[in-house]
Amino acid sequence: MLIRSIALATLFAAVVGPVLAADSDGPLAQDRGHSRPLIIIAPSSVDPTVVSMKKALDEPANRAAFNERNMVLYTVLNLIGQRDGKNMDAQTTMALIRELNLGAGGQAKVILVGKDGEKKLEHSGPIDPKELFSTIDQMPAREKEASAPAGSATAPDAAPAQQNGKASKATKAGKAPAAPPKSLDD
Repeated sequence: MLIRSIALATLFAAVVGPVLAADSDGPLAQDRGHSRPLIIIAPSSVDPTVVSMKKALDEPANRAAFNERNMVLYTVLNLIGQRDGKNMDAQTTMALIRELNLGAGGQAKVILVGKDGEKKLEHSGPIDPKELFSTIDQMPAREKEASAPAGSATAPDAAPAQQNGKASKATKAGKAPAAPPKSLDD
């Protein structure tokens, strides 16, 4: 009986372990729901795509637009990865490459991933940052972010609603109506 239990536990761990690890294995999992990763993959640091993209993103206007859209820059140069200029270990870099399901190829690629973790744009060679920003601005979640006024609460009315001289349930004890959950459409 003990041997069966051990065998069953081992089998369960062998089957479920990799499935659970795959969900949180990649570095893009930490950005899901919070930021939009922009990934540049190239065979070397002197690749024209890397040089032109970094130069374009370093311009003050583009840097401000990049930050405003909650973007994060990943670079993978000759299998050495960085996230916003900070080195990633080899295992994390390989997890990023596996997560993107890229085939073999020598061309540099620029990939935009949405907050939902899905690829939104994949381009070989350099791409104009304005095209990236317009792609993000067309995403449903970005439209909701842009249309909501910054720093304002969604209170339907400043005065509590009165029904027969009593406060409504929503305004009792200082409770506000629940806001709808935020969707991750992009």
